[in-house]
Amino acid sequence: MSFLSRIMVVKSKAHFSAGGSNRPGDLNSFVGTRKKSGSQARSRVAIMIVGFTTVYCIIGGRLVQYGLVQPDTVSSIGRADNLMASRPDILDRNGEILATDIRTVSLYAEPNKIVDADEAVEQLSTVLPNLNVADIYNKLKSPSRFQWLRRQLTPKQQSEILALGIPGIGFRPEKRRFYPGGTTAAHVVGHVNVDNRGIAGMERYIDNQGLADLAAIGMTSDAKLEPVKLSIDLRVQNIVRDSVLQAMIEYQAIAAGAVVMDVHTGEILGMASVPDYDPNNPAGGAQDGWMNRMSNGTFEMGSTFKSFTTAMALDSGKVTLKDTFDARFPIRIGGFTIKDFHGKHRVLSVPEIFQYSSNIGTAKMADLVGIDAHKEFLTRMGLLSKMQTELPEVKMPSQPRVWKKINSITISFGHGVSTTPLQTAVAGAALMNGGKLIEPTFLPRTVEQADAIAIRVIKKSTSDDMRYLFRYNAIYGSGKNALVPGYNVGGKTGTADKVVNGRYSHDLNFNAFLAGFPIDNPQYVVLSFIDAPKTGEKGIRTAAGNAAPIVRNIISRSAPLLGVEPKFGQDGSALLVSY
Repeated sequence: MSFLSRIMVVKSKAHFSAGGSNRPGDLNSFVGTRKKSGSQARSRVAIMIVGFTTVYCIIGGRLVQYGLVQPDTVSSIGRADNLMASRPDILDRNGEILATDIRTVSLYAEPNKIVDADEAVEQLSTVLPNLNVADIYNKLKSPSRFQWLRRQLTPKQQSEILALGIPGIGFRPEKRRFYPGGTTAAHVVGHVNVDNRGIAGMERYIDNQGLADLAAIGMTSDAKLEPVKLSIDLRVQNIVRDSVLQAMIEYQAIAAGAVVMDVHTGEILGMASVPDYDPNNPAGGAQDGWMNRMSNGTFEMGSTFKSFTTAMALDSGKVTLKDTFDARFPIRIGGFTIKDFHGKHRVLSVPEIFQYSSNIGTAKMADLVGIDAHKEFLTRMGLLSKMQTELPEVKMPSQPRVWKKINSITISFGHGVSTTPLQTAVAGAALMNGGKLIEPTFLPRTVEQADAIAIRVIKKSTSDDMRYLFRYNAIYGSGKNALVPGYNVGGKTGTADKVVNGRYSHDLNFNAFLAGFPIDNPQYVVLSFIDAPKTGEKGIRTAAGNAAPIVRNIISRSAPLLGVEPKFGQDGSALLVSY
């Protein structure tokens, strides 16, 4: 047998001995091997299932974790829904829009996505030329993930910035407050800040009624809200502002103001104080323009206070219109001398004291009533306490800590107590409407609603006497420059020396005029003031030459709009005829 044949025989034997035998023992060995292989396969599948389940559980857990984590907050940005939250429109009494929302966008940056801060600033400066380059550059290089760059862009600015294609720059939708009338009713309507939150005027009042609290807890939305209607008549408001602005310029004063109020409801139909500002751009008004001198400034109202002193004396029953007082000699008390500006140096009747604005006669009436009764009367008239109304900007009057005789005498003719012009007008309305003190309101109010809150402060007979005196003074006294043919204007001037460095200055006056029309059956009270005028009509620097003409201008232009019919002739039945 050859060598090759031997090798083939050995390999054949080895094959059969390794498992190729058909013996029963060899079959059991084969079955065991298959079972082992199946068990391993099942183990591998189980391991894979467990592995995939673990991975998916980890992923699911992380998703839940991310969902529960609060988003990063940045102090300079509010939530998107807050940025788009609506404010109610503000309307005048006739439905004219005083304030409304418009949609706009604001520019922001994500500094972590800015490729080249220098280039980005340079490109933005081509669209926003007044950009603070250093400030914007620092924002773009900051480690934060969000920075406001410019709030409330115009559509043109947005379009031009989009065309620049700067990475990391984006826009967020917002709402911006728009005031169609601009400066017309600035101090009444007020304004909002950059986040559309009311910070002055009736805008702030609306927020104080709950809108700000709702916004703070995210309960506001961009749904349109029910508008808020004011008592203001935009036509009258425009006349009032135009009149006081014209007077401030013409008479070279530092400030002026006026108000028109319904004597039976307390509704304010127009009120203005200048200098003022544009609520569309509050920063442009500076602090001098933000000051609402009608309700948030206190002044010594001068001889307009003689109206209240006279009413007090008449209401006390100790004085009548037929009584007389000796005004021949000055009053000397506490080192001071009280004298009349245009003294008649004779005995004066009560109407003459009012007509000639006698300090001496008025002081003697106050002295007759007494110090305590004097203070109580002014408190009853609301002149010594903070006025209650919707407008947030209301200042507390000032008065002496202890009332002495000298205080009562000087206060009788308007020195020693400082009040706001608006509350002086409110108290003046009580002298004309039959004796009812009604809190002023910038919201619509009916006569029935006003009567429900009215407080009687003087007798009706006293009010009748005061209307007579107001008309008497307008015809024969210092109120002649306020007369408007057909409208029976009545009123009282007030010229007070201003306090400069703790002393009264004889070169600077605060002038006012308190009026009502038609005075025989008053419907409206008008009060004007002008601060430190250098001149007046015919060069007269007192209230008769500048404060009274403001009232005349307001009444002549607004009375027809308010539906007040003019009357001519002795009985009011005559008509003007044009030939």
